[in-house]
Amino acid sequence: MYNWNEIRNQINEFIDNLKFEREPYGLYEPIRYTISQGGKRVRPVLFLMAYNMYKENLDGAFYPALALETYHNHTLIHDDVMDNADLRRGMPTVRAKWNDTAAILSGDSMLLLAYEFLSHVPADKLPVMLATFTEMAKEICDGQQYDLGFETREDVTEAEYLNMIRLKTSVLLATSLRLGAYLAGASEEDQENLYAYGEKMGLAFQLQDDLLDVYADESLFGKKIGGDICCNKKTFLLITAMNLASPVQLAEMKEWMAKSEFDAAEKVACFTRIYDELGVRDICEKRIQALFEECDRYMANVSVSPERKTFLKEFADSLLNRNL
Repeated sequence: MYNWNEIRNQINEFIDNLKFEREPYGLYEPIRYTISQGGKRVRPVLFLMAYNMYKENLDGAFYPALALETYHNHTLIHDDVMDNADLRRGMPTVRAKWNDTAAILSGDSMLLLAYEFLSHVPADKLPVMLATFTEMAKEICDGQQYDLGFETREDVTEAEYLNMIRLKTSVLLATSLRLGAYLAGASEEDQENLYAYGEKMGLAFQLQDDLLDVYADESLFGKKIGGDICCNKKTFLLITAMNLASPVQLAEMKEWMAKSEFDAAEKVACFTRIYDELGVRDICEKRIQALFEECDRYMANVSVSPERKTFLKEFADSLLNRNL
């Protein structure tokens, strides 16, 4: 079996050998630029690690793993257009480096490439792979729309928020594990347990992201904290605080949220103080811990030997062990 670093190195090498040399240059250069930025390659690594739990040889699994990475990057390019974002992974976004039109068209092409890469599987596996992949893509669009709709609402519930992040973030991780296991011939029960494991892992990952935006050590986090607060983003922390706040605290938060011009540091300090007064950080950390425990229960039900689960669990732990 391969550990996650070995798998990531293999998928990076596979991607490096894909030239994306098709013309026109103006369409494929943004694709090359986006794919080459790398990162942790979380989705293809999860796919290949699930596959590797059942198959020793990874040959034949790299193209569908790349399909998940390509699809993920397609969503990021389009997200950056919707968010008017100029930076991604510390680099100019496609819309900033080229323009919105290039980002939309290149993103569309990456979606098509994802389906092309996914088709590189045995014919008897393709119908289920396509159906599962397409359902995932539809759910991610659902999640993005919910997220956009939440921007203009003050009454978003915790249940609505958790469902949104499940759709927007978790289903891609969960489907990566399920498809890798399916391609390797895992039982339906194992596929379901791995899907649930990825789903809970994704929820924990996003809740930790909410927490990091407020409480991270900025020197280790790599970006300024408080971005979610400044743009009134509905996060687990904000929703929890608004549910628990006294009338005075709630009025103070709403006053800040209504301002179009404000001192960012003062706004972040105000919300952080209220979160501390209400114990919001502790509530969020306990929810993350509960999700960890659910992950462990689902993994325990996967019918392979414990040693074949080790590397996947280590990878998941590395994703969820970031700096606070």
